[in-house]
Amino acid sequence: MLNKKKKAQEEMVGFALIIIIVAVILLFFINFYIRSGEKESVESYEADSFIQAFLHYTTECEDYLEYLSIQKLIFECNDDALCLNDDKEACDILNSTLKNIVDKTWKVGEDMPVKGYELKITANEEEIPFISFMGGNITGNYRGAVQLLPESIDVSFRAYY
Repeated sequence: MLNKKKKAQEEMVGFALIIIIVAVILLFFINFYIRSGEKESVESYEADSFIQAFLHYTTECEDYLEYLSIQKLIFECNDDALCLNDDKEACDILNSTLKNIVDKTWKVGEDMPVKGYELKITANEEEIPFISFMGGNITGNYRGAVQLLPESIDVSFRAYY
């Protein structure tokens, strides 16, 4: 009879060990699933890539025989130039184009990973007129990047999370 009790105890200990091992594995998978879910913040390289991409975007402003990129349009805006194809000010086209790009690229909101954004273009440490955008909520946590252009022009972008 003693042998049967000992055998039953061994089986119960083995069963308990299997339950503990399965529970640990299940907790590991739940933790992995939760962490691999939605991204919580923006990385600095994403802000830098965003700046690099929009600087090469072609606008509707024409200068002689070509349509200007945003980077070239920034210089034209800094010089208070006009676009030759429709006599609009370069700053107006730059402003509307950048606003459109930022609004379509960075969806912000309380239920989104990105809570807000800020885009500034400065020349000689003074803001170029009309080139400063803010959207959403500005929080204490952000990732950002700065692109230095010739003629002391700085393009900075921050994404707040």
